[in-house]
Amino acid sequence: MSKTPVYRRILLKLSGESLTGDKEFGIEAKVLNRFAEEVEKAHKSGVQIGIVIGGGNIFRGLSEKAKEMDRVQADYMGMLATIINSLALQDVLEKRGIHTRVMTAIEMPKVAEPFIRRRAIRHLEKSRVVIFAGGTGNPYFTTDTAAVLRAIEIEADVIVKGTRVEGVYDDDPEKAKDAFKFDNISYMEIVKRGLKVMDTTAITLSMDNKLPIIVFNFNKEDNLRRLVMGESVGTKVQE
Repeated sequence: MSKTPVYRRILLKLSGESLTGDKEFGIEAKVLNRFAEEVEKAHKSGVQIGIVIGGGNIFRGLSEKAKEMDRVQADYMGMLATIINSLALQDVLEKRGIHTRVMTAIEMPKVAEPFIRRRAIRHLEKSRVVIFAGGTGNPYFTTDTAAVLRAIEIEADVIVKGTRVEGVYDDDPEKAKDAFKFDNISYMEIVKRGLKVMDTTAITLSMDNKLPIIVFNFNKEDNLRRLVMGESVGTKVQE
């Protein structure tokens, strides 16, 4: 196994729902601290880390509760939820001594920096963790698509999607005991099979830009560090 990271720069995608822990909504402090601990271990290995976190634990534009709302208004509310989560994650990371910047697609200079590509890359080069909040800044786009877009813009080597299962399966492994896990799978196979890895826009954008995706279990201790050090973790999606 390599003693240095096999990736120079990664984009970590996390769901907002994962922050709820045993609660129905909101942020569970224990979960947030565990996330920070895993990011810290990977950061100490020397890899540059960008993060996109969803807002589904607070508000989701496509949720049942939002069905009667104007879609654009609901999506903007979802974007603001991602900013709340990003600020919370920044707080716990900085308490661990990790210099962190939140950059938003929706400008709010009193709480975070606006997203400027060259500035984001400079932060990463200075070993700061950069959290990209506010989605793409546009309605109708998911945080999956925002994560892929930011990964391409900052020239990340890979996008790593943290989930609560071991990788990509042909069925829901939490419901089907005989679900088969893929070690490797192509972008087109994901689309053809209708597998819920990321939305189709995100998968297509990754494919067009030859950006590999690794789907892995973020709940398993040390998995992120092992992944960046080159160990076989999760499922790799590529051509």
